[in-house]
Amino acid sequence: DPMVACKTEGCKKLFRADQLVPTCLIPTEYDVNLTADQAAKLMNADPSQAACRWIEEIGAYEKDREMKTRDAYIKRAIRAKKLTFERSTSWNFWFLSTDDGRRFAIWSARPGTDMVRSSDPCPICFGELAEPRAFNLMFETNTGALQDSSSKVYLRPETAQGIFVNFKNVMDSTRVKIPFGIAQIGKAFRNEINPRNFTFRSREFEQMEIEFFCHPNESMMWYEFWRDVRIKWYESLNIRSEKLRPRQQGKEELAHYSGACTDIEYLFPFSDEPQELEGVAHRGCYDLSQHGKHSRGDENAFAVIDDDTKEKFVPHVIEPSAGADRFTLATITEAYTVDETRASPEFMKFHPRLAPIKAAVFPLVAKDGLPEVGEPIYREIRKHYPCQYDAKQSIGKRYARMDEAGTPFCFTIDGQTKVDGTVTVRNRDDASQIRIDKTRCLEYLRDQLGL
Repeated sequence: DPMVACKTEGCKKLFRADQLVPTCLIPTEYDVNLTADQAAKLMNADPSQAACRWIEEIGAYEKDREMKTRDAYIKRAIRAKKLTFERSTSWNFWFLSTDDGRRFAIWSARPGTDMVRSSDPCPICFGELAEPRAFNLMFETNTGALQDSSSKVYLRPETAQGIFVNFKNVMDSTRVKIPFGIAQIGKAFRNEINPRNFTFRSREFEQMEIEFFCHPNESMMWYEFWRDVRIKWYESLNIRSEKLRPRQQGKEELAHYSGACTDIEYLFPFSDEPQELEGVAHRGCYDLSQHGKHSRGDENAFAVIDDDTKEKFVPHVIEPSAGADRFTLATITEAYTVDETRASPEFMKFHPRLAPIKAAVFPLVAKDGLPEVGEPIYREIRKHYPCQYDAKQSIGKRYARMDEAGTPFCFTIDGQTKVDGTVTVRNRDDASQIRIDKTRCLEYLRDQLGL
């Protein structure tokens, strides 16, 4: 991918060239009351006639930069002391008037229509950008004792290709028939330019992928099936707010081999736009055909024969591909809850099945025989689920600690336990309490977790 670097010491930022948009000031006599012909002329303006040119990142371009930010860019670009902005609501054009009477239309190129040039200003520091250069997103290394061209290898940028390579082997050894799927989770490595936003964009990450092989005539049906199943999976694990936003890709976004693709996106607090958690893609027969073509010289090398119809075909593939790290980050973001009515207002509202600690056992006080009742309950639960035992500090502080860790249930042994053999079960989400028999703690927890 072509990359552009800032030359300025102290900045040296790298950008993908296709993510930068040139923006120009076009001299004009028009005002906000544009006619259709005038708007058309501005839309097709020649950027070489611009009074100045600066660069914006696509994300900022798409959401239309705030006025203060635009003001800063233009002041730096034309060195004007006073700027007056007007907007044509009919045609969505911005006009600028300077203190010396000059008038300009603010014109932005569509992404990909006008490549960034050397000497264009950096969108961060306004310094000079270098020439676009090719950049490798794969990590290169060597295998074996000697390092030469024959020992060069690359760390895998995705996990899926191993599944395609082993497609025929899996079919022959397991005797499965179309349709079937192969799932895999594992490490992938990409030479990200700007790792950022916690674990959202990193150079080493965990991928979860399914390659589901099916008949071409049934592929759209299976695509819709997996799209809906994957959305429901996120919702079933408490990522069900308005921040979860599945988005069907438009035709102009699809890869050349793709029949359809849905991006399951989530609006993180560090972003103004929803970010991708998972893609569910209809990849057609592209992967198997390409592996067959380049490994055996035949695009139909991985074709299968239907036992009933004797039809020979290359299976189509539906690929749900998710980032485990991104899902974890979304889970933490969604779980973070503030309730000012509680003594300890901040807590983590994890789905019980995702909570790192499933339960806690507390004797109300560390005396009067209560620890002797609580410890056997704790040891029994610990055999099956992550559990903690805590007899220190006040019961309120212990509840608060577990709330902050996202522990869904706390079992408290108190004076009533010695009378009737019952314990208090406290629910993290609403702080409600019920009493159950002390012999039912593990059974109750198992029922609530659904495991």
